Amino acid sequence: MRILLAGLLSASCFMTNRLFAQDTLQQLPEVVIQSYISKTPLQRVPTAVSVLSPADMQLQQGTSLLPAFNTVPGIRMEERSPGSYRLSIRGSLLRSPFGIRNIKIYADDIPLTDAGGNTYLNLIDPDAVSGAEILKGPDGSLFGANSGGVVRLNLSPLPGDTQHLQVQLQGGSYGLFHGSIGWQQQWKNYQLQVFQGYQRADGYRQNTAMKRSYTQTAQRWEYRPGYALKLLAFYSDLSYRTPGGLTLAQSEANPRAARPATAALPGAIAQQAGIYNRTVQGGLAHEAQFNSRLQHVLSVFGANTHFENPFITNYEARDENTVGFRTYLQWVNDPEPSHLIQWKWLNGAEWQQTSTDVINYGNRGGKRDTVMAADKLTAHQYFFFSRFHATLRQFTLEAAASLNYYGYSYNSQGHTNIHFTPQLMPRLSMSYAFTPLVTGRITVSRGYSPPATAEVRASDNVINTALQPETGWNYEAGVRAATRRHRAMVDAAFFYYRMQNAIVKRQNTRGEDYFVNAGGVHQKGIELQGTWWLLLPRHSGVLQGIRWEEGYTFSDFKFKDYISGIKNYSGNRLTGVPQHVLVSSVLWQFPAGISLYTQHTFTSRIPLDDANSTFARSYHLLQANVNWKLPLHTRYAVYLRAGADNLLDVKYSLGSDLNAVGNRFYNPAPGRNYFGGIRVVL
Repeated sequence: MRILLAGLLSASCFMTNRLFAQDTLQQLPEVVIQSYISKTPLQRVPTAVSVLSPADMQLQQGTSLLPAFNTVPGIRMEERSPGSYRLSIRGSLLRSPFGIRNIKIYADDIPLTDAGGNTYLNLIDPDAVSGAEILKGPDGSLFGANSGGVVRLNLSPLPGDTQHLQVQLQGGSYGLFHGSIGWQQQWKNYQLQVFQGYQRADGYRQNTAMKRSYTQTAQRWEYRPGYALKLLAFYSDLSYRTPGGLTLAQSEANPRAARPATAALPGAIAQQAGIYNRTVQGGLAHEAQFNSRLQHVLSVFGANTHFENPFITNYEARDENTVGFRTYLQWVNDPEPSHLIQWKWLNGAEWQQTSTDVINYGNRGGKRDTVMAADKLTAHQYFFFSRFHATLRQFTLEAAASLNYYGYSYNSQGHTNIHFTPQLMPRLSMSYAFTPLVTGRITVSRGYSPPATAEVRASDNVINTALQPETGWNYEAGVRAATRRHRAMVDAAFFYYRMQNAIVKRQNTRGEDYFVNAGGVHQKGIELQGTWWLLLPRHSGVLQGIRWEEGYTFSDFKFKDYISGIKNYSGNRLTGVPQHVLVSSVLWQFPAGISLYTQHTFTSRIPLDDANSTFARSYHLLQANVNWKLPLHTRYAVYLRAGADNLLDVKYSLGSDLNAVGNRFYNPAPGRNYFGGIRVVL
């Protein structure tokens, strides 16, 4: 292992030297970060941040966010069946039987994560996402409680973007169809975007049919210079079937099968197991640029969700309502070049409340039966945040913190309130520019993640008031290097996160989930990402551009002080986390608007239970697609695409059921499959 890591680091340093030596005069766009309110060149950001640009998103299949997100070191996104997303940043999926927890997700200044800690990212149509910024590790400086990180999605068009109409159609194996249409227009100081998407798929396995209808509008009205109102709202109607996990023998005998019946329980098909989610969500934001030094933003937001989950053992129905607001004031010093220190100081607050009415019925063949349990839970959180950012010659310093308040109440044979002790999440980051092209950085930050309502009341229908928040300290160092014309970039990060009270999933004998605190987890990791234009884009020759990209993740995550009954799991690898992930891609650009994109992913074996008694095998995935911009001499552009996933026809599970009873860990992924589509831009 040490030899491998040393080799990778040496290779990255060697490549960096080659990059500087072979730079040319051609200027490529500089990467800019907006998640910390004001635009900042990535080279000067003193924290671990990765960016998925619109070009990065267009390189992938387009019917799922998974391929694009999994190119980012430290990110693991899974989709056990169409529509069933799980996502982790520098961590495990132990807390996510389905859905997304322990990560804050925002669209602009509107949180998509509710007060109970759940995020329905699968509601969003992938074509509506033009890009994303991913902040890795605990970051409470602007975003409150989390120990995994923050994702900020780009759902709204950029101000002044006058593109009018875009239509995309795509089809593929296993009944896949995806279509979207987006229209936007700028009228002087008013901008309007309307987007509609529809997707369906039969899925590879039995009981995996999926449908989603998604409608979104984004509007911006600059009613006077420096003052603007923004609206973002969407409605999503999502349904997908859940096939359930298989044992290794079952997955090898028939990987397309759904979970079969046992002597005690019916199977997934008989119970019509699935998820049905209808959500309307949105927010209104007001931006006020009082002068060149003072800016204020206020946003109000809300969501309503009706959620149904016929499961093997019961039928759950939930109604969730979220309301909240977010506000901050940023003050900067006079941006005169003569000033030795340039600084920004931001202060703000965010408040959210999510009420959940949940009823569990018996499940009789996918139909509600008699009531088994009923509860009303209300989660509420608010936090105050402050961030000071200063630059002094080659130094950049950030001192930030948030003070987090979290609690919940429930009605179950009475009224009970649970309040956790307020928690301070400080972060201190510093970077030093050794040259304008090479920057080193260090960060110390504290993570805090309270249990989500879906963990407090899991599928066993028991309210677990003993569940405690995760906390920990993260120590990190990194370096970024880029060439003078941004032809190439190398980013390396080294971190050590010491988590206490780790929340892990267990299952009872009926296959129902519940959660416990499991001592601690020590997470040591390395993330390397590099991009190099071997051949800069040009307009002549057989090859008109070659871009090579590498991403490597090393995760040495182990349990500490984890004792369950007579079993001691201390020293075991953290469940669900591969130790090595390597993603390599090459983009080839040819004449006549033709390009070829190839990507290879290696994932090492994955522990499937806390005892480390069972591992999923390592696997290699190869994908490729060809894009062609038709040579039409008109005002509109037409793009054709065709490609294939899993070209090596590998048998693997993209999303295992961790700590599953009966060793039903496996959710087999499709073998070799194909897709094709068309995009028209007017």
